[in-house]
Amino acid sequence: MRITALLCLLFLLIPFSKSWGDDMEQRIQALENASNIQTETIEEQQKAIEELKKGSDTEKQKSAGVTGLFGSASLANPNISLIVDTFFYSSNHNDGELEARSIPGFTNAGIEKRNGFNLESAELFIYAPVDPYFNLYATIPVTEDGAEVEEAYFITTALPKGAQVKGGKFKSGFGRINSQHPHAWDFADAPLAYRGFTGEEGIIEKGVQLTYLPELPFYTQLGAEALQGDNNLLFGQDAKSGAHTFSAFAKASFDMGDYSTILFGPSVVVGKARNSSIADDREFAGDTTLYDLEFTYKWKPSKARSFTLQSEYLLRSQDGNLTDTVSSTADTLKRTQDGVYLQGIYQIGRCRVGARFDRMEVFRDDYRLSGADQDFGERPWRATGSVEYNLSEFSRIRVQYNHDRSGRDGVTNNEVLVQLIFGIGAHSAHPF
Repeated sequence: MRITALLCLLFLLIPFSKSWGDDMEQRIQALENASNIQTETIEEQQKAIEELKKGSDTEKQKSAGVTGLFGSASLANPNISLIVDTFFYSSNHNDGELEARSIPGFTNAGIEKRNGFNLESAELFIYAPVDPYFNLYATIPVTEDGAEVEEAYFITTALPKGAQVKGGKFKSGFGRINSQHPHAWDFADAPLAYRGFTGEEGIIEKGVQLTYLPELPFYTQLGAEALQGDNNLLFGQDAKSGAHTFSAFAKASFDMGDYSTILFGPSVVVGKARNSSIADDREFAGDTTLYDLEFTYKWKPSKARSFTLQSEYLLRSQDGNLTDTVSSTADTLKRTQDGVYLQGIYQIGRCRVGARFDRMEVFRDDYRLSGADQDFGERPWRATGSVEYNLSEFSRIRVQYNHDRSGRDGVTNNEVLVQLIFGIGAHSAHPF
């Protein structure tokens, strides 16, 4: 009886076990199919990766010159930008008086601005990598007098860590303001010390520059330059055949907490001089040395708020002969003069408010002609205030006032400038 009941139970379970087995086979088959699909997908992805690697290698070969200098489409399309700098200028002096308003004892160059509307320049900037070893840069300002090559230089990209070479025509690494383009300045004009010692355009020379970033716990840059010496206020292209100017600089930066940074360092440039920038109908021939000590403090707790305090102290020493080009008589000239500026810029949102004070002959006022001290009058100084509004990162409106007493005659040049700067295209970021 028991055996008969057991056989009946087994007979009833046979259909269910068959159904369970069929279901398991279907599940196993589905898993195998999914695994095969996943394997095929992985194989396709690996093939795609290999193709991308081949394409990358091909681009590297092209950029290295394997298929020609312009073999890579990316290198045939450099970054190009255009910066337009224009302004309205008003002074209590007429244009003739401005042209004659120099800084006696420092430079015989007058003020080039004219009452009314002025175009500083339309500056064309071009940049692109040449290959894995060089980047190429060019700055071509176009003015009403025509176009000129302000900068055209290469920079190495594959030297040992920390080392870089720049060659061509470029703004010297001397000082703080000198290496910046005018549209990046915090004010519409250069400080008096730059106008008196280097000219408002600064030291822009043909030559070669070597910089090195040592591995230190804080940012440090060391640099040296060999330059042609074309700057007419400091040196002059006729002073000596070939390169006759050399410079060196060091810059260090420290973070002071989460929001504050300081940058400081000395610079020096030396060379032979022959020019007529001191006085009309006078030519100086001798040696020139210019020292610079820069300091910048920046506080930036957010993108919408910042404060920058910046200063440079410059000291120039010259020793040589000053020849009267009319009578051909010569006197020995020894002069050691200095100058400083201090400026502050406060930013809130899109607005920036700034103030600057310039002073010449702060500690040194030595101008000896054939051993006799020369007196040119009052010490040159200037006070400046500005307000600007940046509609975007591509457009800026600035209103600036200068109370200028640099003429040494006790007469004030009251200047008002309304400056507009516009930029289009891809432009590299400005340094700190």
